[in-house]
Amino acid sequence: MSFKQEIVIDGRGHLLGRIASVLAKELLNGQHVVVVRSEDVNISGSLYRNKLKYANFKRKHMNSNPKQGPLHYRSPAKILWRTIRGMVPHKTARGAAAMDRLKTFEGVPHPYDRKKRMVVPSCLKVLRLRPERRFCRVGDLSKEVGWKHGALVERLEAQRKVKSEVFYKKKVAAGRAKKTAQKAVKLSAEDQKVLEAAGYA
Repeated sequence: MSFKQEIVIDGRGHLLGRIASVLAKELLNGQHVVVVRSEDVNISGSLYRNKLKYANFKRKHMNSNPKQGPLHYRSPAKILWRTIRGMVPHKTARGAAAMDRLKTFEGVPHPYDRKKRMVVPSCLKVLRLRPERRFCRVGDLSKEVGWKHGALVERLEAQRKVKSEVFYKKKVAAGRAKKTAQKAVKLSAEDQKVLEAAGYA
């Protein structure tokens, strides 16, 4: 991954464990990471199997004071966050600092809808899981275990996609207009030489 100030990862189509391990390493190396569309991250194994696993995880709590025991997060962003936390030494100062560099979101909230989103090819479901194998979305699992904001995120995502499509069409039209304008311009031989020397033509 390129070392930029902050990288924005689009979670759609990635496998949960694989993306968590890659991002844990990046965070420990000092990279700031934002993950959007956490609800579209995939988990290998059927939804039924993952529900059983989550039910088993939910049984784990502290007898004397369950508030202090393992917290069972329901939202997709928090499930991803906790998976990454399990791969980071989060009780040390270095690990705590690494976790502070991570942000996870459902959908694509405002500042990040204007930024370039990346994928991690080594973590994509289509490249890592055989086509006949079962898988499920984190969003579907969350919905089954008590997350109530799935419909809201879907509605906001539909609105964002409409806006981004309009923006993309404008951008393509502007690019075409620029090319036609450049072709229409007639330059003298001297000006053409100057442009070629400067590396513009």
